[in-house]
Amino acid sequence: MRQPSLSFADLERSPMRWVPSLYFVQGMQFFVVMALASFMLKNMGVGNEQIARWTSLLGTAWAIKPLWSPFLELVHSKKLIVVALQAVGAVALLVMAMILQTPWWFAGTICVLFLIAYGSATHDIACDGLYMGSLDAQRQARYAGWQGAFFNGARFFMVGVVLKVAGLLEAPLGVFNAWSVVFLGLGILLVGLASYNAWMLPGQLSTAHVPLRASAIGQTTAEIVNDFKAKPGILLAVLFIVLFRFAEGQVQTIGPLFLIEARDKGGLGLSTSQVADVYGWVGTVAFLTGSVLGGYFTAWLTLRRAMPVLILAMSVPNATFYYLASTLPQDMWHIGAAVLVEMFGYGFGFVGMILYIMQAVAPGRFQTAHYALGSGVMQLGFILSRSISGDIQVWLGYEHFFLWTLFCGVPVLLLLPFVRMSALDPSASGESDAEGKRRAEMDLGGAGGDAPGLESAAPTKPAI
Repeated sequence: MRQPSLSFADLERSPMRWVPSLYFVQGMQFFVVMALASFMLKNMGVGNEQIARWTSLLGTAWAIKPLWSPFLELVHSKKLIVVALQAVGAVALLVMAMILQTPWWFAGTICVLFLIAYGSATHDIACDGLYMGSLDAQRQARYAGWQGAFFNGARFFMVGVVLKVAGLLEAPLGVFNAWSVVFLGLGILLVGLASYNAWMLPGQLSTAHVPLRASAIGQTTAEIVNDFKAKPGILLAVLFIVLFRFAEGQVQTIGPLFLIEARDKGGLGLSTSQVADVYGWVGTVAFLTGSVLGGYFTAWLTLRRAMPVLILAMSVPNATFYYLASTLPQDMWHIGAAVLVEMFGYGFGFVGMILYIMQAVAPGRFQTAHYALGSGVMQLGFILSRSISGDIQVWLGYEHFFLWTLFCGVPVLLLLPFVRMSALDPSASGESDAEGKRRAEMDLGGAGGDAPGLESAAPTKPAI
């Protein structure tokens, strides 16, 4: 593979001077759309069905990003893409602060969120490509943990700190003014981070001619997709992936809204500040702890033997929210303990799907690209369940809705005996993954660059 040409200053620059800021921004933009937006719209009086429907549409950005990721190879400088999209995100956040003061705030908010979502998804591709192209294999592994740490640090910041600030400002300023202040602050913060990254990221803020043709990229992408479709048992694998997240998508959409819903409407009636405490801090710590322990548990037991337990762990959030909706506790310690159990089970069980895609679906000629496609299917399944969750909850009410989600976890258990946990395509062609990637590069005109095309769509951070 042709290595990217880095200056002496780039080689001497420690990754710890740019990896934290790069992945914090990646997480920051993601959680604005997929976490903060739901709480904001709820407090502004938008119905659950509308919130679920629109946020699910926004989530398609991360599901379908492999479709355009290869074409980013036509822009040689991934640093230029990263910094430009961070600047676009900063402007969008500042525009959001102004739109919330207008009569057409809802339509304007959705438009801005779409801009942030698709800009963020494209930023993710270039971001991971810049990381892989700027570091050798040893340093990629050495700093991979810092990627996840600062991506999830953004979750702490957005849900635990920013949401808390919004909650504290809502009473004295009003909901709309409070969130305008919040987005103004986030926009200014992102301007600062984008400026820092423009200076500190390796590479150049300019691009050069790349001997690639869009037709060649499209041809190789089609080959990758056709190879994915040809894997034996792939249809059953896709069904398993979709059903695995069918209950989760509904609970993770409605659960946070239930916490903030008024008690006379069947919710717990928590303030925005209280939700930030239990979901932003307790919930995030529990999720990360569950994820780590779930990984060790699966490594000890093997994926095939661990999968039933992991699927049952995914039903823990459903059962926890059903318990909360049935009892409606008022004590914050009681509620916090329930959220801790819920998010721990979620993190513990979710490891199963990541490892299933990695070990059963992805192996073959285009391993990393097929991991990206499998992750896209996973996200689409999540979006499908998320999009219908609001309408079902409005129809059933909170208590019966969470009971319904418990039954939604049964089909994936029934399907499990028929699903292979080993590689669907054990390199039947005899071509290794490395050989497949080298051949793909040749088909793309010898692109090494600073990002590996469709391959860069695979996440190098924990999936959230």
